Amino acid sequence: MRIRPKSFKTKLWLYFMLFAALIFSVLWLLQTVFLQSFYNDMLIKNTRKAAERIAENSSNENITDIIDSITLDNSILVFVTDTNGSIIYSSDEYKGAHQKNRINGNRDIDLKDTADIDDVEQPDNIEQSDNGKMKNKHTGNYRNLPYGYEKFLAQLNETGDSPIEYSTDSIYVYGTYIDYYGTDNKAILYVSTTLDAVGSAVSIIRIQLAWVTVLSLIAGFIFSWFIAKSFDKPVAQLYVKANKLGENDYPKEFKKGFCTELDELSDKLDTTSDKLIESRNFQMELLANVSHDLRTPLTMIKGYAEIIKDTSWEDAEQCSADIAVIVRETDRLTNLVNEILEYSELKMGDNSDVFERLDLSALISKVCGSFEALYRHNDETIEKQIEDGIFVKGNSSRLERAVYNLIDNAFRHTDESRKVTVRLYSADNKARIDVIDHGNGIPEQEIEHIWDRYYTFRQRKGKGVSGLGLAIVKQTVEMHNGSCCAQSSEGMGSTFRIELDKY
Repeated sequence: MRIRPKSFKTKLWLYFMLFAALIFSVLWLLQTVFLQSFYNDMLIKNTRKAAERIAENSSNENITDIIDSITLDNSILVFVTDTNGSIIYSSDEYKGAHQKNRINGNRDIDLKDTADIDDVEQPDNIEQSDNGKMKNKHTGNYRNLPYGYEKFLAQLNETGDSPIEYSTDSIYVYGTYIDYYGTDNKAILYVSTTLDAVGSAVSIIRIQLAWVTVLSLIAGFIFSWFIAKSFDKPVAQLYVKANKLGENDYPKEFKKGFCTELDELSDKLDTTSDKLIESRNFQMELLANVSHDLRTPLTMIKGYAEIIKDTSWEDAEQCSADIAVIVRETDRLTNLVNEILEYSELKMGDNSDVFERLDLSALISKVCGSFEALYRHNDETIEKQIEDGIFVKGNSSRLERAVYNLIDNAFRHTDESRKVTVRLYSADNKARIDVIDHGNGIPEQEIEHIWDRYYTFRQRKGKGVSGLGLAIVKQTVEMHNGSCCAQSSEGMGSTFRIELDKY
């Protein structure tokens, strides 16, 4: 298996392994290098709080129970002495644990219910009262004062009433003056804790971490490889699809569900490929079909220009007729080019058009008025049946062009009456436009094809300008989320209909 260093799969795998190595490096630092200092800081903080709690409750009659409870919870050593260093009370975690197991009248004990109180070993400084409850004696045998206590007293005396605290590599000490219950003079509170307790555990933690690190990295190595491979498979498929964009053998197969973004990218590639194929086919069809349409008027323009140059320039009447042909063919060529450009613009999905609320009744009337002025000298008439107050949302210039194409198409195919009927009315909350000619009609087998580009020009003997007029109508109506259709019978004329949502 060949591994490409810069491939998506290899980089994802390496990044995952790098991340795992970083996590374990941080874990090693926290659990070994910084464990002791972190442990000491937390221990000093807890010890300081414990000492402050004892100082706050020092005048409470239950101060001995409070001290025992705090020493047990925080694993600290506590001494209460007078200013001369004589012990008033002392406690450590072992004594606190023993005191916790004392038996009271409610038997809230940690000993077994079957144990006899006489079987519980009592320390020298604990006596048992008549009711069976253990209490501390304020006189008796206490553990010896810690080493350096005289130095501690000297430092405390120098600070006055302020507490002191200091630490060495192995111990932390906190001291302050307190008002101790049962004594008339100031007492001294001494609290200390051991700081190097975690040292012996570091080696154990290192061994444990070494095994965890090795096993985790091996598992991560295998797991990350499969993850990278899973990611690489859909990416490789998308790479193949991207290389085949716009080609006839473009592969649309893609297993979805792995990643939403990749699924959406695949759909976008499919859409892009379809548009590229459609654009390429359109360009090929444009070149194949329009080249002849462009060649015909250009040939005529050139031919009549040569006739004028060679023969008819001396005959004013013939020259005028030839020039009229050139002008007509030039107009035809201009209209052809304009229709091609307009259809291309619509087909390529230009979304820059502004849609607004417009008076469709006024728009239809305006287009009909233009035709009346244009065709009046040819005895061509438009019968208008336009309902007022019909509004739609759309682009006025686009809709005006679509209606113009329908009316122009109707005049090209009407009968000798030279009459076209234009209707605008509401139906089922739709604005409906009907353009009716009175010509020979359209064969039934041709109706479904009349909206295709170039169909009219190729199949209906060139009565249209380019064969794009109805295709432009259909594209414009679809852009406005409307619909268009045609109804026709041979010898009975045709009705072309547009339906748009009212606004």
